[in-house]
Amino acid sequence: MLSRNLLATLAPGLFVFLWSTGFIGAKFGLPYAEPLTFMVIRFSMVIVLMALLAWMTQAPWPSDARLWLRIGISGLLVHAFYLGGVYEAIVEGLPVGVVSLIVGLQPVLSAVGAALLLGESIDRRQWLGFALGLGGMALVLSDRIHGGFGVGGLAPAIAALVGITAGTLYQKRFCPHFDYRSGAVLQFVPAALLALLGAATFEDFRVEWSHSFLFALGWLTLVLSLGAVSLLNYLIRSGTATNMASLFYMVPPCTALIAWLVFDEGLTGAAMVGMPLVVGGVFLARK
Repeated sequence: MLSRNLLATLAPGLFVFLWSTGFIGAKFGLPYAEPLTFMVIRFSMVIVLMALLAWMTQAPWPSDARLWLRIGISGLLVHAFYLGGVYEAIVEGLPVGVVSLIVGLQPVLSAVGAALLLGESIDRRQWLGFALGLGGMALVLSDRIHGGFGVGGLAPAIAALVGITAGTLYQKRFCPHFDYRSGAVLQFVPAALLALLGAATFEDFRVEWSHSFLFALGWLTLVLSLGAVSLLNYLIRSGTATNMASLFYMVPPCTALIAWLVFDEGLTGAAMVGMPLVVGGVFLARK
């Protein structure tokens, strides 16, 4: 009983920390591999591991071919477009703290998309949240835009934000329920194929198998794709978080703190004011 209580107490904070390290792991590994090539390797490892897990635990597979297709489309959006945008933004020189902050607007953009596409209402509290989030983002990016990365760094991060938002809305609308073990295989297979096509077209499959790259690859595959996702499912099942979305509010500041400690990514006064505005805006925008 004591161990269960301890796990329930530590799980939310541990999840936020692990999810935040995904951006850090990407920055560690990307100097040693091209972004799409990195994605192909990571996705392939996840497919093998999750397929073995699904086989060993006798996980159920969807019986409807249309559901297979819909899960695959959601995987393209959530994994291929989202991670592709994040990786490319980091390669272009956008600080990982800023990348996580941009994609951290996903709950806000999802609320707008749900209102437009699913007919959900938006109240005054949420509109205030949208305004705060956009204002905070402008402050965070104000000095960075003049620092040299320009549109080349912003565009992929925005594409990642759009990808994960569209994938979330699509999954909510067309395939909200599936087993995460078999579903992960169905999501990552098309994502890996698209990344492979992109790598074959635009890259040279360059990989430097250094210790840093192997560490980043192992961390992102085992800790993020398997560990963090399993922890997320535990939190949902156990009810230790009344609203799972509230945990994602803390991912951008946690990522920025880790990036400051590991990569010495400093934040200006405007950014330090803007970041809590973004987090507060996302909080208000959530129902």
